[in-house]
Amino acid sequence: MPVTLRLGQLLYESNGRMRDVYFPDGCLVSLLVVLDRQDAIEVGMVGREGMVGFPLGMGYHASPVRALVQHGGSALRTTAARFRSELRRSPELQRALSRCAYVSMATAMQISGCNAKHSLQSRLARWLMMTRDRVPSLELPLTQKLLAQMLGVQREGVTMAAAALRRRRLIEYSRGRLRILNARGLRAAACSCYRVIRALES
Repeated sequence: MPVTLRLGQLLYESNGRMRDVYFPDGCLVSLLVVLDRQDAIEVGMVGREGMVGFPLGMGYHASPVRALVQHGGSALRTTAARFRSELRRSPELQRALSRCAYVSMATAMQISGCNAKHSLQSRLARWLMMTRDRVPSLELPLTQKLLAQMLGVQREGVTMAAAALRRRRLIEYSRGRLRILNARGLRAAACSCYRVIRALES
């Protein structure tokens, strides 16, 4: 059934029970690994290209991640029972599930390496390009706190990285709103992980 997901809505908590599967259409969902009970870092994001809750199709009911709506908008939702019923009947859905699981796993591993090795400025550019690919807007409601959480850094680091991209006239950023001014330049500023993840999804 069609639903509207709101910014900041929690779909699943880490290790919490998944009752529904979501197919984003105009929204964006962040997948976060929870560390030390409170801290969390993003290991993936899902937009129109994927689904949220695919482990249900593999027989798992507990979510391995926290699923948080990062950009509100429309989605399709179905219950776990109905999803599994359709999965048994549809080879096409089975293939889509397998591909979604592979892309999600490979993306999480790529982002893990990215967080360990690449500069914060190039990681921020990569993250913004990944978001742009999934959200039909060049203007995003983003606070420094949210960006810091997604990238697993302190807010001061995000402030410096965003300021560097702004000086290069790639973005505008003020009062919790970020606008991409030059997508081509931002793509060039992104680390190589952006192209790797983009190739996984194509």
